[in-house]
Amino acid sequence: METKEFEFKGFKISGFIALFLILAVIVADIFILRSAAASANPERIFGLTIPISFLLIILLAIGMVKLEPNEARALVFFGKYRGTLRENGFWYINPLLSKKRVSLRARNFDAEAIKVNDKSGNPILIGLVLVWRVKDVYKSLFEIDSQTMSNQGSLSSTMKAFESFVKVQADAALRQVAGRYNYDENSNPNENDVTLRSGADEINDELTDTLNERLSIAGIEAIEARINYLAYAPEIAAVMLRRQQADAIIAAREKIVEGAVSMVKLALDHLKEEGVVELDEERKAAMVSNLLVVLCSEDNAQPIVNAGTLYN
Repeated sequence: METKEFEFKGFKISGFIALFLILAVIVADIFILRSAAASANPERIFGLTIPISFLLIILLAIGMVKLEPNEARALVFFGKYRGTLRENGFWYINPLLSKKRVSLRARNFDAEAIKVNDKSGNPILIGLVLVWRVKDVYKSLFEIDSQTMSNQGSLSSTMKAFESFVKVQADAALRQVAGRYNYDENSNPNENDVTLRSGADEINDELTDTLNERLSIAGIEAIEARINYLAYAPEIAAVMLRRQQADAIIAAREKIVEGAVSMVKLALDHLKEEGVVELDEERKAAMVSNLLVVLCSEDNAQPIVNAGTLYN
C-alpha cells in the first residue's frame, strides 16, 4: 500500500515571532487600559479592546508548535490530512489545524517467552527482543485503529497503541518463523539444515524481515529483532536433557575408542620395528583386546605379571 504521507508545506513561521506578538498585544492592552482610565468614556474603549486582544492571544497561542529531534506532528484540517511537520524547532502554523504528536525515536520491546511447536512438532519456549520505530506517520495514525489512542493526540496514549499493535504482530511473526526450523541438530533429519540454535544470524534476519512485512501496514519499521530466549517446554525438557546426555556420552566414547585404536596400532608398529618380540596373529589379537580394555575402561587397570611364556 502506497503511503499518502507528505511533508507539510503550508503556512509556517517562527514561533518566536508569534510569542513576540503576544507580548506586544499584552503591552498594548496595558497602554490602552491606562489611556482608557483617563478617558471620558472608559467603558467603550475597555469593551472593545479586551475581547479582541483576548481572541488574538488565543489564536497566537494555539498555533504555536514545538518540535524536538525525532518527533513529528500530523496536521489535520477539519478531517483532511494536510501533511506531516518534521522540521525541529519552535513554529507557528494555522491555529485551526489539529496536531497529532508522534515520536520517531527507536523503542525496545522485550517479548515474553511463548510456547510454540518447532518444525518437528516439539513444544519449545521462545522469546525475542525487538527494536522498532515509527517510519510513516500517516500510516501509523490513520491505517490502524485502537481504543487506546487518544483523540486529543496524547503522545503516551498514541505510542501505547503502537506498542499494542507491535506486540501482537511480534508474537505472530515469532510463531511463524519458529515453525519453519527444528530446535537443534538432534531433532534435525538433515544435518545441513539451519536450526534455531545453530542459525542465529540467519534466523534473526528472517525474523526481522517477517516483522517488517507485518508492521509495514502500520508505518512501523523493525530495526532489529533477535531471539533472546530458547528452551524446550517443561513437559519434554527432562526427556530431551537425557537425550542430550546420551548423545554426549556416545560422542565421548567414540573419541576414546578412536584414540585407543590409534595407540594400539602405534604400540604394535613399534614392537615390530624395534624387534622386541615376534607375535603371531592370535597373540596380536589378545594384545589388542587387552590394550583396548585398559584404554577404554573408566576404572584403573590392575596389572597382572605373567611369569611364564606368552602361551602359558
